[in-house]
Amino acid sequence: MIASWIKTAGRAHADRRELFDQLAADSSRQAHSVALRLTGSHAEAEDLVQESYLRAYRFFHRYDQSLPFTSWLYRIMTNLHIDRIRRQSRLRTVSMSAEREGRELVWDHADDNAAADRPLMESTLDEDIQLGLRSMNPEFRMAVILSDLEGMSYEEVAQVMECSVGTVRSRIHRGRRHLRDYLLTANPDRFAGAAK
Repeated sequence: MIASWIKTAGRAHADRRELFDQLAADSSRQAHSVALRLTGSHAEAEDLVQESYLRAYRFFHRYDQSLPFTSWLYRIMTNLHIDRIRRQSRLRTVSMSAEREGRELVWDHADDNAAADRPLMESTLDEDIQLGLRSMNPEFRMAVILSDLEGMSYEEVAQVMECSVGTVRSRIHRGRRHLRDYLLTANPDRFAGAAK
């Protein structure tokens, strides 16, 4: 009896893992796109996606299969991203030209121009819009990305962000207004006609 229970449990676990692998494969490109728009950095986006999938796998037993997997994954991604921003705001910054004990510090940093998918990302969103999204509050940015770029309904965005539909509407409205103001300030000649 115990042997058959163990065998059944093992089969169920294998089925869940296979389902997770399929859902992860189906959503990976879209997840990376959302993470890139959230972070504005290829390296940070890759880290965020990886951490999101690890967390999703760890808690996959809590996933409700009647709901879209991407909504659940975006909720995880949003929470991780907001937590990272909060942690970073508490970190002390050091000037890249600082000296330490009389010797110059050498800093290594990623070359964003070397990323293989950079041309694809640059062709999908205008640089001014990318910069405008990056300048936004993370909650507003996530609401605008999910609604306007991913095409999710307000109800779906509310579910992902774990807030009310009214809060989502407010964040989207404020995010769009911030983006419009940013674009008009950054490039008034180009975007003046779009503000009307």
